[in-house]
Amino acid sequence: MGPYGERLSYDEKGLTLTFPDQEVKLEIGGRLHIDAGAAGFSRPGLPEAFPDNVAVRRSWIEPTLTIGRDWVIAFQYDFSDPLQPINDAFVAWKGLPDTILTLGNMKVPFSLEWLQSNNNTLFTERSLANAFVPDRRFGVAVGQHGQAWTAVAGVFGNAASNGIAGDGVAVAARATWAPILEEHETLHFGLAGIYRRRSRSDGDFSFSTQAEASLFARSFVDTGDLPDVARASRIGAEFAYRKGSWLLQAEYIHAETEQFAGPSGTAPVLGFQGGYVEAGLVLNGEGRGYSLVPQGGTTYATFKGVLVPDAQRVSRGGIGVFELAARYSAIDLDARGLRGGAERDVTVGLSWYPEPNLRLIANYIHGRVRPGDTQSNAIGSAPFSVDTVVTRLQIYW
Repeated sequence: MGPYGERLSYDEKGLTLTFPDQEVKLEIGGRLHIDAGAAGFSRPGLPEAFPDNVAVRRSWIEPTLTIGRDWVIAFQYDFSDPLQPINDAFVAWKGLPDTILTLGNMKVPFSLEWLQSNNNTLFTERSLANAFVPDRRFGVAVGQHGQAWTAVAGVFGNAASNGIAGDGVAVAARATWAPILEEHETLHFGLAGIYRRRSRSDGDFSFSTQAEASLFARSFVDTGDLPDVARASRIGAEFAYRKGSWLLQAEYIHAETEQFAGPSGTAPVLGFQGGYVEAGLVLNGEGRGYSLVPQGGTTYATFKGVLVPDAQRVSRGGIGVFELAARYSAIDLDARGLRGGAERDVTVGLSWYPEPNLRLIANYIHGRVRPGDTQSNAIGSAPFSVDTVVTRLQIYW
């Protein structure tokens, strides 16, 4: 104990400084994700898959300040991302019953997969359908919850790293319901939507995906820049069921863009879609728990990570905890004469958790790609398949 009654401790949650008399707690966490991999194509003549076979995917520092019972200030900074280093940067107020009001840079409330921490996703990367999910944005959101339901809505501009302005103004909302919510069994349903209105000065708009491995030099399917997008909307449906050590999860997302009306008065509308189905099995441990309410922000109703009991820690004579996972995901970026391409991926993965703060992941991904017109100069227009192996060393606290 320090001269002002403060207490400094360190555990699997990181470094914590507590001032009990003032009801103030500062937690300093972080994460380091290092990826390595290789890929091969079925068609010769394609450019090199990875510019680097080893890369730092994330290098975050994450201080969180809690003041009393009502205030949370969270900040995340990624040293490995020079373009958008600011992730969460918000102030949350919890002064009303079952309500969280948040102001700042946060995740837009859309997609179960996106709202889950990247420490806890089943695979190294989220599915192909994540191409339709906007990154963190600056805005204001309010969330409420009951014993088995959540609802959150907000208004958002651009990301804090991009200066907040630009890319229009979006309204987003998500609601979830868990008709089964028990310690070892959870049934989850969710529905979310985003509507973004843009001006002509906001620039071009696009959808693309990097085939579920961030090491790839380019996207295989890409709409390219869509000029004069006046409105962009998405709607997503979620399903998840957890029974003991099993977890089954699926989502479908439909996205539309509408251009400004031309001289004829018509406004072309383009529709795109994607989704995934995935399953995980913890081989020698408890299944993933369900977190209904976050500390702050919009990450309601998500599944947590895998726990490593003390008896199973390698440092204490155990073998750690193992988890198997499989996923099928798809995306279609063709619409009304626009050929952005389509892709189907099948992924299998194995995760090993030797300690509470350490995870090693190995994923094998088989993808089948039909390139679009925007990528034909780089990878041609003929369909091909790609086989990828990605591993990750993940340290988080």
